[in-house]
Amino acid sequence: MKEIQKLLNSPKPAKWLFYGDSITHGASHTMGWRDYTELFSERIRYELRRHNDVVIKTAYDGNTTRHLLESFEWRVKQFQPQVVFIMIGTNDCYMEPDGLRVPINEFKDNLRRLISLIAAMNRAIPVLQTTCPLLPGKAPGRQENFSKYMSAIRSVARDSRIPIIDHVAYWHRKANTNRNAHQLWMADALHPNEVGHRVFAEYLFKKFKIHSPDSATCRLLAP
Repeated sequence: MKEIQKLLNSPKPAKWLFYGDSITHGASHTMGWRDYTELFSERIRYELRRHNDVVIKTAYDGNTTRHLLESFEWRVKQFQPQVVFIMIGTNDCYMEPDGLRVPINEFKDNLRRLISLIAAMNRAIPVLQTTCPLLPGKAPGRQENFSKYMSAIRSVARDSRIPIIDHVAYWHRKANTNRNAHQLWMADALHPNEVGHRVFAEYLFKKFKIHSPDSATCRLLAP
């Protein structure tokens, strides 16, 4: 995280790109409220007065790691960002009639390839993220393998020595203090609602040491 904090403390503008699937896309399930990428933009570009920073979201529903590799040239490389956040895996782990949509070994290899492509791009910083936990018993076809794919993200980040934002672990810790929290943060079995996106943003702010009780963005209600 030190390299991220250096960027945040530097007077030089930075480009931040969010890459992933429908969870990062944030459409529909947020019911018109801001998603976590938009809250991140508000925090750094307005509240932290980094007016010349650029926050870009190229995530789209249905994506897997295969799609991210296929679209890298025109969804990431063209923007030349300094930081690329990757939140992916909920579609990769889906069990189709003929097997897993993206087998876990391929999933790991795809993540490693994405990391290499990002790091080779002006020494950009790749940041892996786990996603939100699935609602228990509500996501057949995904629930059975979801934890393995989140563990794979952690192991790839560790082996590649890159930052990871482990939202799954953070959500579980917060939910321990309110057993209804997980349900309150979800629009359906897979997708967070606007409150879930606030929890995503909250953890990003804490990990980057830019969380403050004086910030309107940081004080948004997330029961």
